[in-house]
Amino acid sequence: MASLILTRNVQMAKQHANGALGVLCLRTANYSSDSPRPLKTTNLGAMKRGTGGRSSFNGIVATVFGCTGFLGRYVCNKLGKSGTQMILPYRGEDSEAIRLKVCGDLGQVLFQFYHLEDEEAIRKAVKYSNVVINLVGREYETKNFKFNDVHVDGARRIARICREMGVDRLIHVSALNAEPNPKGHVIEGGSNFLRSKYWGEQAVREEFPGATIIRPSDIYGSEDRFLRYYAHIWRRQFRSVPLWHKGERTVKQPVYVSDVAQAIVNCAKDPETAGQVYQAVGPKRYQLSELVDWFHRIMRKDAEWWGYQRYDMRFDPTFVLKTKLTEMICPGSPVGGLHLERVELECVTDKVLQNVPTLEDLGVQLTPMENQVPWELRPYRAALYYDADLNEFEKPALPKTITPREEQRIDA
Repeated sequence: MASLILTRNVQMAKQHANGALGVLCLRTANYSSDSPRPLKTTNLGAMKRGTGGRSSFNGIVATVFGCTGFLGRYVCNKLGKSGTQMILPYRGEDSEAIRLKVCGDLGQVLFQFYHLEDEEAIRKAVKYSNVVINLVGREYETKNFKFNDVHVDGARRIARICREMGVDRLIHVSALNAEPNPKGHVIEGGSNFLRSKYWGEQAVREEFPGATIIRPSDIYGSEDRFLRYYAHIWRRQFRSVPLWHKGERTVKQPVYVSDVAQAIVNCAKDPETAGQVYQAVGPKRYQLSELVDWFHRIMRKDAEWWGYQRYDMRFDPTFVLKTKLTEMICPGSPVGGLHLERVELECVTDKVLQNVPTLEDLGVQLTPMENQVPWELRPYRAALYYDADLNEFEKPALPKTITPREEQRIDA
């Protein structure tokens, strides 16, 4: 309802002929009781507001499944930082998701309770979104969810509902070494995790052909399950670490979590990435033995100072027995992340295909491990009360990278 508002000052103009004549300056104000303005278009991209920060709206409404996970927290932060409105489905206690409220400005972060088998809840979560990101995954099975329930059936259900609801973009996170018949090491028949991830990709492609698929290698960062897995005391046998062939026949190319999150955000903003597959790997390749030795040098638990050493787990049946007992006693959350699937995954060499683009093709500047890992492992450092300025400890030597020729010799 329009009303007339008097200005602060009443301007008086004196007329020589007619004396003083008061002139009232009037302006019109709109209130919430007025009828809403008609929208010229329903395209969210035309409703962009602001300069691109957290208090802006960049035209993207994104639903992030798996937002409370390790990678999900980084993705939500980067989405909110660029002015994305987020719908965050969660299950269980809302305390796991409520801390993501600060990722965006007031009204930019919305929460939706859901269950992976509840199609109606999934429809509500993606109803108003033009981008859906599926980060749901699990490295071990529980009594409620098996690998196929999460990675295949759940991924297919989300992709199908996104297609039915008219979602523009779907970004699905898979795994680097996913294949239908993985080679077995500790588990006979190979990793069920990698097998289910492969069939999950196929299911997403069938339901949503234009989906973008991200295949990350081992991801490290704060609260990760890679660095802290090897830093945990339960991964060791006394002061030794059992590895497959002492870790000398396994090649890894870990990637920093912030780089993967930035790649997902870049995919959401770039329509040219629809239907593409990207390999999320780090800038360098290492032997697993070099990485594990380097981790222990950083933690000051190397062979010279702490008595650490590696040995071949093939000749130690007690370690496999310890892993099985850990799964049996702690089925919901294994101590130290130690379970058979994790041990099997660490034996698999990262295979990077030459004809498949990587994160660098998405404009991501990769973070070297030597720039980040020492900071991440600092809480696990022995004799931490000694300050680094005292110079009582030598700076740990960096791990050696592996050349293609050396890798060919290892494979042979």
